[in-house]
Amino acid sequence: MEKRLSEAALKGSVDSLLELLQEDPLILDRAIVSCISESPLHIASMLGHVDFVREILSRKPELATELDSQGCSPLHLASVKGHLKIVKELLLVDPEMCVVRNIDGRTALHVAAIKGRLEVLTELIRVNPESTRVLTDRGETVLHLCVKHNKLEALKLLIESMKNEKELVNWKDCDGNTILHIAVAKKQIQTLKLLLSTNMMEVNTLNANGSTALDILTHSPRDLRDMEIGDSLQAAGALSVKDLHLITNDWVPSTVHQITRRLTSQKSGSKKPVLKHKHSTDWLGRKRSALMVVASLIATVAFQAGLTPPGGIWQDSYEGDPNNPGDRSHTVGQSVMASSEPKDYGVFMIFNTIAFLASLSIILLLVSGLPLKRRRWTWIQMVIMWIAITAQVVTYFLALRHMSPKDDNRVQGMLREVTEISVLTWLVLVATVFIGNAVRMNLWILRKYGYIKEKEITPSAAIDDDEEDEL
Repeated sequence: MEKRLSEAALKGSVDSLLELLQEDPLILDRAIVSCISESPLHIASMLGHVDFVREILSRKPELATELDSQGCSPLHLASVKGHLKIVKELLLVDPEMCVVRNIDGRTALHVAAIKGRLEVLTELIRVNPESTRVLTDRGETVLHLCVKHNKLEALKLLIESMKNEKELVNWKDCDGNTILHIAVAKKQIQTLKLLLSTNMMEVNTLNANGSTALDILTHSPRDLRDMEIGDSLQAAGALSVKDLHLITNDWVPSTVHQITRRLTSQKSGSKKPVLKHKHSTDWLGRKRSALMVVASLIATVAFQAGLTPPGGIWQDSYEGDPNNPGDRSHTVGQSVMASSEPKDYGVFMIFNTIAFLASLSIILLLVSGLPLKRRRWTWIQMVIMWIAITAQVVTYFLALRHMSPKDDNRVQGMLREVTEISVLTWLVLVATVFIGNAVRMNLWILRKYGYIKEKEITPSAAIDDDEEDEL
């Protein structure tokens, strides 16, 4: 009988159920007291058989509260599958099943949020609004689950229903992470923008490791989305834990106190302050890392070009005829280009050496341990890098010209055109970079001496500028 009842539930056959009830009126009662892992109501709820569910509930509503081997009620299964009609039928029988947790510590609302079942979420919240306050075994709210599983629409719906629940929106899980911490860690830009737009997020909350959302971004693996995420956080007033300590401690420099008072006065005014940030707090670290990588690559290429110049090296020694000027001597291991075109070889080695030594000097400065963590020193290293890259470009074209056949007019014409276009493009790019940095330097000088009104800045940016002024 139990097997036939399970088959009827699998098919959703109401006729089979009625037939079984005629044969054994207590068959549903036996389903309650038996040790089977799933009741027929569990099966029908999971498969979406509305009529079958309605018939069982009309005859034995107690089955709605039965749990399977995983601690799931029929409401859990219907919610996770998104069967809205069945969810409504189950809630009519027992609305309190909304707050029942399964073996994983999740309610029907939790599993519906993980799967993004918007209609089911709406119905569960309408029937039992308190279900949004139930936590998982890890202390997570339903909002944590939405962010962890990247269910943006479900998150929008839930936040809309929690307009007056600021404490719940900023709730911390067992690791001390709010939903903002998790969104930043997972680089979810749209989720981050939604959270910041609610004006309910506390952007400088610390997690169990003592990190703010901005600290999590700083210490996470580099990503193309980092700049946009950092700008959004800083526009909302996010700070690193170091800057928070500077503002709250008694030994804060006077400059930071002034900036803090300025931000406070702006917030109390009628107009909403617009904060503009010069750089993120780890600007120097990112620049130094980039310089190290590029310098290492250029040094490797230049070293290889110096050992194996265009044309290679002689594999044997040869004594030329002294009476024949065109019959030149050569020694094994010497450069073929040095014997055939000594002038071009000299120019090639000069620029290759410049690129090699310039890149090595950057590497030496970065690993020397000297206190070169000021922006001015970083700009000097960047100028050296421009020199190294330019020298490497010249080395490339010299090698290209040497390897091209000189008696083929078509090849020479094509090489000339490619060289002219490439050199012109490179000069335009270098000029653009130079002009851009020159303009930035002039603006900085004009602001420093009061000719241009100072921008609104964050405490972290102000500290960086003060370090620059100390030089």
